[in-house]
Amino acid sequence: MTMTDPIADMLTRLRNASAAKHETVDMPYSKFKANIAEILEREGYIKGFLAKEAKVGQTLEIALKYGPTGERSLQGIKRISKPGLRRYAKSDSLPMPLGGLGIAIISTSSGLLTQKECLDRGIGGEIVAYVW
Repeated sequence: MTMTDPIADMLTRLRNASAAKHETVDMPYSKFKANIAEILEREGYIKGFLAKEAKVGQTLEIALKYGPTGERSLQGIKRISKPGLRRYAKSDSLPMPLGGLGIAIISTSSGLLTQKECLDRGIGGEIVAYVW
């Protein structure tokens, strides 16, 4: 069975594993997903990620991060641009999730960036997801 939106699947797996307080979550590997995981790690939402060999292809394993009393670092994650309705933003109208407390992951011609990096570079692109 083919999956129509593997990015939404990744975000749902992260959301569900974080809500269930799992230590790690596995998903099929792709470069795009690895780039999203890299941004999440850099921004402090996850501990880390690792690409592992599987029976067929590779698997992306993401280690989730929790606070000292068990509160989730990844409070919410939402897919914005979907296969049926793509969402784009120019450099002068980039979104600021939760008034700047969250991040927006933007797919640009320079790769995946946060909205802050896009503002610094003066570029826009497709809004992939909001994370807070």
